[in-house]
Amino acid sequence: MIAELGHFALILAFVTACLQMIVPLVGAQKRWPGWMAFAEPAANLQFMLTLVAFAALTYAFVTSDFSLQLVVLNSHSAKPMLYKVTGVWGNHEGSMLLWVLIVTLFGAMAQWFGGNLPPTMRARILAVQGSIGAAFFAFILFTSNPFIRMQVPPFDGQDLNPLLQDPGLAFHPPFLYLGYVGLSMSFSFAVAALIEGRVDAAWGRWVRPWTLAAWMFLTVGIGLGSWWAYYELGWGGFWFWDPVENASFMPWLIAAALLHSAIVVEKRESLKSWTVLLAIIAFGFSLVGAFITRSGIITSVHAFATDPERGVFLLLILGVFVGGALTLYAARAGVMEAKGVFGLVSRESALVFNNILLGVSAFVVFIGTIWPLVSEMFFDRKLSVGAPFFNQAFTPFMVVLGLILPIGAMLPWKRARLGRTVRGLWPAAVLALAVGALIWAIQTERSALGPLGLMLGTWLVAGAVTDLMSRTGRGGNRLGRLARLPRADWGKAVAHGGLGVTMAGIAGLLAWEVEDIRVVQTGESFDVAGFTLTLQAVERVPGPNYVSTMGIVELSKNGERISNLTPEKRVYPVAGQPTTEAAIDNGFLRDVYVVIGDPQEGGGWAMRTYYKPLANWIWGGAILMALGGALSLSDRRYRVAAGARKAPMQGVPAE
Repeated sequence: MIAELGHFALILAFVTACLQMIVPLVGAQKRWPGWMAFAEPAANLQFMLTLVAFAALTYAFVTSDFSLQLVVLNSHSAKPMLYKVTGVWGNHEGSMLLWVLIVTLFGAMAQWFGGNLPPTMRARILAVQGSIGAAFFAFILFTSNPFIRMQVPPFDGQDLNPLLQDPGLAFHPPFLYLGYVGLSMSFSFAVAALIEGRVDAAWGRWVRPWTLAAWMFLTVGIGLGSWWAYYELGWGGFWFWDPVENASFMPWLIAAALLHSAIVVEKRESLKSWTVLLAIIAFGFSLVGAFITRSGIITSVHAFATDPERGVFLLLILGVFVGGALTLYAARAGVMEAKGVFGLVSRESALVFNNILLGVSAFVVFIGTIWPLVSEMFFDRKLSVGAPFFNQAFTPFMVVLGLILPIGAMLPWKRARLGRTVRGLWPAAVLALAVGALIWAIQTERSALGPLGLMLGTWLVAGAVTDLMSRTGRGGNRLGRLARLPRADWGKAVAHGGLGVTMAGIAGLLAWEVEDIRVVQTGESFDVAGFTLTLQAVERVPGPNYVSTMGIVELSKNGERISNLTPEKRVYPVAGQPTTEAAIDNGFLRDVYVVIGDPQEGGGWAMRTYYKPLANWIWGGAILMALGGALSLSDRRYRVAAGARKAPMQGVPAE
């Protein structure tokens, strides 16, 4: 009965989304207040109905209702409760229900917090958001219904994919979807502005918080996914340039460009056309990600589905929304004329350069991701584009971005003197060079990657600190003025500093990582990167729904014990799949990473050991970037300034 209630709520939500798509749009065009106001209760009702459907599916998983086909395929009565709950979105149908729940949540939030928007603009935004919801409700109901019943319910289920039974990956999809789907709001704002025929500074102010929230959630989601891959898959890496990883990374890059571009629209009423285009492309890449993971065109641990029919449906959604938005964009080119004029050396120019670097970087990742498919489809050749291509083609753009970012952040608007700005950054430059020289002197017979990466990271962090201090003036109580700076200034500095920390971590890990692979007998000791590891025992340990082969490894240095590590090889009998659980001794400057393999014919156990310098800086930097986004998002100027522009916008006639 609960499942049928959820299914019925989903159908009602679809009907509501269709009405929300049409009625407010007509009302805004005709200037009928009642029709425009319909969008508000419709957005709330759509969200509540979808929440009921999601709660019904969650109840089925928690209670192990094996009369539902989805629960049978993705759960088991012996599975821990955390993974029963996360099993709701650990599959194609449930994850799409989560996707559309977040679409409706953002639509409802636009209604809750959109009181400062002109009525016509708000109605059009909610109508566009309703159309996105309607498309995905149709996709779920016609191709991916999560509420299908079994004719003969089995005694127990087939369990969730063991790789997904992990805390890191349990929360990775919700954060990632909040980012993916959050970009639908930027898209809705862009399309609504094109229909309205008005793109101005107020629009730039309105679209920034939604884009910032999406970028922040994407940062957390990508960071969680990278962290999970690092400790769960047992291969010791943090990024594989897998097509699905790239599918989340491309919207992140475009969203970062959109954030910076919207600042120029708001402050100078320039780059309007480019900013609207970025908003369309950002959501377009989110739809591309959905297509890649659910169409069956790739095989990946991240992929949810292999049904070509679903892929065609998603491709149709992508074509309708992106193609329709681009057509409208071309038709409305005249309303996006830039007003602000700026010099070659100015903050505007720096932000344009920033956008070029981020846009080209995303394009490089897109080409590397899609080219094997193009090659096989049109040239009948199977190609593999791996990490070497991405590292060589992508890294230079990020290095240049890191070099110019502190300078661009401190340049004045409209017209600037480069020499004056650079002089203010001399201490940061000297510190960065000193760090690079120190690292170069310490290391011997190694590449320049480590020193250059640490130097670039120091430059970004020190540049962010310099930017903050430059806003406090001279003399007097500078620390007091620093504490009173707007949160957006602090957010920018923390996010830029976080990028520097991540860059330093990546460079340090790639430059100085040590790998050791060997067969180890019980009781045997061996050395790796100055650490001594001793395999004390290997035990067979039962888990709640798996059986583990667990090694007990003592880690010591200079005869002093540091910790006991317990790497595992787990086998899940129901799913019939093994997983590797790495044991990691975490430190601020390094990780010691141990993986146990299979027993060997001559006795002993296969073991892989890694020494990973600065590994945790990668995810620490991601946390700082997300924290910077949260600080900026909490700045009250987003609300006050947008509200101040409300009155002049209400009387603008539709074109």
